[in-house]
Amino acid sequence: MSNLSLAEAVKLKSVLAKRIQELEEEMYRVSYVEIEKGAKVPKQARTLSMVEQEIDEIRSDFRLLDKLMYRANIENEIDFNGEALTIVEAIELATQLRAKARKFKDFGAASKEELTYSFGEGNPLVRLAMFEPEEYRLKALELERQANRLSNAINSKNYAVELDFDSEKYF
Repeated sequence: MSNLSLAEAVKLKSVLAKRIQELEEEMYRVSYVEIEKGAKVPKQARTLSMVEQEIDEIRSDFRLLDKLMYRANIENEIDFNGEALTIVEAIELATQLRAKARKFKDFGAASKEELTYSFGEGNPLVRLAMFEPEEYRLKALELERQANRLSNAINSKNYAVELDFDSEKYF
């Protein structure tokens, strides 16, 4: 039995999910036939029970792979900015850094001052930014760099971690 890297497991999980979906569709195709009343039922290459058996085997492998991946994501760590993070924490931190960078980009693209139009006869209104847009633009760039560094570390770790899973029947 060959081992599988965590990175390959992510891809395999997607392959298995797609295969399950295909088999569910096949279940409908093989479960009914339309024939004229009294005509002989045509021979099918695969029966509903054959498809059921295959889908059950793949679902079992999917659950095992999922368990191994969750375990690996909790048991293995990445060093980021002098802090040890489990892979699952690192994935979440990368997601949060990217979300924060998107928000900061919005602030970085804002004008420091802009005239707003009012519908009355009063004085014109001015919208003032209570922050420095350029500072937020620079902060967004730094957050993106950190998220990219962290993502690279996650990917590197995903290729280094081996799972005890036989993928030969799928790859």
